[in-house]
Amino acid sequence: MSWTLLFGVVLALGFSLLVRQQRRVDLGRMRAAVRERDDAALQGTRAARLSHPVIDLSRCLGCATCVAVCPEKDVLEIVHGQAVVVRGSACQGVSACERECPTGAIKVTIANLEQRDDVPVLGEELEAIGAPGVFLAGEVTAHALIRRAIEQGTRAARAASDRIAGRPARADAHDLVVVGAGPAGLAAALEAKRLGLRTLVIDQEAVVGGTVAKYPRRKLVLTEPVDLPLHGRLGRTEYSREELMELWNQIAARETLFFAGGETFTSLEREADGTLLVRTETGAFRARNVCLALGRRGSPRKLGVPGEDLPHVASSLIDAASIRGRRILVVGGGDSAVEAALGLAGQPGNQVVLSYRGEDFPRVRRRNRERLEAACATRQLRVLTRSHVRAIRPGRTELEVETDGGPEARQVPADEVFVLIGGVPPFELLARAGVSFDPRLRVAAASPEGGSGRAWGLTLGFGVSLAVLLFALWHLDYYALSRTDRPAHAKHTLLRPGMGLGLAFGIASAVMIAFNLLYLFRRSPSSRLRIGTLKTWMTAHVTTGILALLLAALHAAMAPRDTVGGHAFWSLAVLFGTGAIGRFFYAWVPHAANGRELELDEVKSEIQESFAEGDAVEQDFGARARREVRELIDRRQWRAGFSGRVLSLLGVQFDLAKVLRRLRAEGVRSGIGEEKVRRVLALARRAHRTALSAAHYEDLRGILGSWRYLHRWVAALMVLLVLLHVVSALVYGEFFFDGA
Repeated sequence: MSWTLLFGVVLALGFSLLVRQQRRVDLGRMRAAVRERDDAALQGTRAARLSHPVIDLSRCLGCATCVAVCPEKDVLEIVHGQAVVVRGSACQGVSACERECPTGAIKVTIANLEQRDDVPVLGEELEAIGAPGVFLAGEVTAHALIRRAIEQGTRAARAASDRIAGRPARADAHDLVVVGAGPAGLAAALEAKRLGLRTLVIDQEAVVGGTVAKYPRRKLVLTEPVDLPLHGRLGRTEYSREELMELWNQIAARETLFFAGGETFTSLEREADGTLLVRTETGAFRARNVCLALGRRGSPRKLGVPGEDLPHVASSLIDAASIRGRRILVVGGGDSAVEAALGLAGQPGNQVVLSYRGEDFPRVRRRNRERLEAACATRQLRVLTRSHVRAIRPGRTELEVETDGGPEARQVPADEVFVLIGGVPPFELLARAGVSFDPRLRVAAASPEGGSGRAWGLTLGFGVSLAVLLFALWHLDYYALSRTDRPAHAKHTLLRPGMGLGLAFGIASAVMIAFNLLYLFRRSPSSRLRIGTLKTWMTAHVTTGILALLLAALHAAMAPRDTVGGHAFWSLAVLFGTGAIGRFFYAWVPHAANGRELELDEVKSEIQESFAEGDAVEQDFGARARREVRELIDRRQWRAGFSGRVLSLLGVQFDLAKVLRRLRAEGVRSGIGEEKVRRVLALARRAHRTALSAAHYEDLRGILGSWRYLHRWVAALMVLLVLLHVVSALVYGEFFFDGA
């Protein structure tokens, strides 16, 4: 007994220490994620420019699969056991999170689509509303991924084919004219050829490639697995610009696509009979359908300063390796500008300065920010933030840099100037072509189908358990007997654990356990097991878990004994119970905690908005108030212990009273109106109360979270006992089977 007590105390204390350490790590990570989310909100980068992940907290399990598979590591994070959007502007629309979420809790869509007037209004088949026969595909639809562009180009070609199906061909018009020879245009042309359409592809460049042709040399282009019409699946998931261009040109030549390069699209007109007339700078082409597979960048954006048209000023960089021993100024704050500056700084003899009007690079991808920070640390290049170009001269550029002491004029020596500040989208050209951008015409997006998979898993589980119950009742005359009376019963040979159906139930239960554990491998981002969706696997995980337990009960003849097999059965039963707690009962606590986080966001936004339109004094007071409230929340929500939060909840609120007195005094000294000061104090009290509430929910989640650890260790114990049971049965024979 003493040994048992000693081992029990050691295990209990060890488990407590591990749980406490893990909680400290989790709280630190969540605190950092919330701080980064607040910073992103202040910088205006929390919201996305185009693609944006939307999370349904009622479905989210907090499995962190979305965080693991996202190629941009600062978009999503786990807070209070659920996924949240930290920096939406970094989302590239890859949608790996949407594809891999096991419960369908996340969807990547266009941010604020119902209000935007910079996204074309399209029907389900990508046909422009109000412009019959005009289809859009690729970047112009606000989807920048190559995979999505190819899918859209293929869909547009099919829709164009369906539109003219059954109508007589016309010798004076192409069935489809594709404007743009990028991935969307190429896919549309290939699919149109497969469908037998007379197709022409035009592009302002002399070769196919579209926007990709303008990428810097050796730039890696992530394509993901994708099928190209008439070619099949692209063999790899990563290509350089040169490799992808070579592949596309080979395909275009092999399929003898009708391609007219050097044709700059100028307008789209509709003749009296409905035929479309595609005009370029050099001619016109008649078409029954048109697919506008244009880029979204359009013509390069200008600075509007003297000297911008000088020969040494460029709006794109193709080959950084060809520029050496030069003094270079790069203007811009996006990925293109940062990548260009880094590429040029890596060439021998170059002196590179990057000029950006902002204070930071919040919209740049994380890996580019890290590379930029490393290059600045090693002085490979120099960055001038809060700087504006005033004039460009031969050999030098005049900048105005905002410093704490006011604007300061500087001259930067520059033999080459690259102005990489984006492009002017071709919206005016599209509007003249009949494409509408009116958000009022946009059809509301359909709600996602299928739900989380939980209801389907429960339905299957209920059906299986009901069938097992009916089977047990049908054979109640055997199962109701004591173990000593069963051998004389006629059904003993059929239902005993070691023979007949009893043995089959045991084998089937083991198979269900093995299949159930495969879900863990499928969920791992590093796993090569990619069959089916995680949502389907989650449903199978729930169903096979229920089925394994029920089959094990039948295998034990509804009377498990005190043997290895019996212990395996009870560990499986405990595993089922802890899994049910983690899957169903645990879900509402993270949802409640994140609900309080959303309320905190509202409070912080209200403080910010209260002084957004005031004078400099009021804005300065508002900034100090935000900092004070943030520190107050940080102390009580993340750094205080459970007992400290309980004392605060009971009224011992020294830190809150101290912050309120300080804010009131600062407001009076700054001459802030009494009404605004009272509003800030009320918001501070509300923030304190909400932070405590969120922290208590997090404490409760932490307690319930221990069930997950128990679930994992019980699973390991169950697998070990099942293996021992099987090995014992194989070695020692039927006796041990009957002992299940």
